Amino acid sequence: MTLRIGCIADDFTGGTDVAAALRRAGLRTALVFGVPDDTTALPAGCDAAVIALKSRSTPAAEAVADSLAAQHWLWGKGAAQIYFKYCSTFDSTPQGNIGPVTDALMDAAGAGVVVHCPASPPNGRTVYQGHLLVDGQLLSDSPLRHHPLNPMTDSSLSRLLTAQTRHRAAVVDWSTVRRGVDAVREALLAHEQAGVRHVIADALTDEDLAVLGAAIRELPVVAGAAGLAEGLGHAYPTTGPATAEPWPDEGRAAVLAGSCSARTLEQIDRFHTGGRPSLHLDVLAAAGGRDVTAEALAWYDEQDPAAPVLIHASASPEALHTVQDRLGVAEAAAQVEELLGTLASRLVERGVRRLLVAGGETSGAVTTALGVRAVLVGEEADPGVPWTYATTEHGDLALMLKSGNFGAPDLFVRALTSAK
Repeated sequence: MTLRIGCIADDFTGGTDVAAALRRAGLRTALVFGVPDDTTALPAGCDAAVIALKSRSTPAAEAVADSLAAQHWLWGKGAAQIYFKYCSTFDSTPQGNIGPVTDALMDAAGAGVVVHCPASPPNGRTVYQGHLLVDGQLLSDSPLRHHPLNPMTDSSLSRLLTAQTRHRAAVVDWSTVRRGVDAVREALLAHEQAGVRHVIADALTDEDLAVLGAAIRELPVVAGAAGLAEGLGHAYPTTGPATAEPWPDEGRAAVLAGSCSARTLEQIDRFHTGGRPSLHLDVLAAAGGRDVTAEALAWYDEQDPAAPVLIHASASPEALHTVQDRLGVAEAAAQVEELLGTLASRLVERGVRRLLVAGGETSGAVTTALGVRAVLVGEEADPGVPWTYATTEHGDLALMLKSGNFGAPDLFVRALTSAK
């Protein structure tokens, strides 16, 4: 088996997002959680493999080491092109990790220039004049300026990158992209000859991303969000979408949410105000020694087995700050991951077979707790939010890993109460 594209994602929901994009482009796609090893097997006939890491917020040296290990594994499967997938809102601290990881992947591949484009137009992310916009707002004016781990207070991708790498950055502007594939290639060559290593490409539409995809088809390393990956995927000959595992016909359905994004809070509110069973976890009580997990499971056991349930640790910005002030940012995040990872395992033991997880760190905790290493990518419920399919010791499991900012307000209700 020879892969066409090998993708490295910096968190688990980002991996799901980009895997869905490659599948939409017609590539048979597998998703692997964590750095694979010699025992990690891919489904037969895959055109693309996505390795989902938890490297977005780890120390830069650790993120680089994991990404390089993933790159070497993908090369061993025949992938000639490596796609580094990061968030469409460019979540990253000034000290890393997007710049250091990209530089390391390029150095290993002998690449002279890399294109960055975090645009994802269906999700409201666009790039214009090298600035990232979210639903028409500059990133720095959007709700992402309050991100609990990586508050985004600058919209200039050039400035964000040059804070993380010693190399120069420049822009291929929208007017160049609109002139087509040859114009983009000429601009990239001119930048490379001028000593520019990181090139940010403007994109306002899916058509722009298709142009960029065709223009970068031969680059050994590319970086961006799922939109550019889909544009790149369309530049490859297709063999048809992957065949998903059978949808579980039996078993209960549940949502576990740890994301505090504005969209996830809206989805929680829509679920709750519809009269559906939901429970908020008291993170401070758990940190104080109370058995919040046992309380949540007792509550779950009392619910109607036919009704999807929601258990969450999500909180408003004000409530989140209170928890972080008491526990510290890292400890607060660790408490949430521990609670929701343990609950995922216990719920699957109790017969949950459709599980929707909201939040990148939460998704990492859940898949780790369930021992899920690889899944096949299936149909999307919303753009960038596909169902995936795994086999566990308790049977087949349909698993949806949702980025905090993705999905329509009614996603929790719709995804768990409708057929595949």
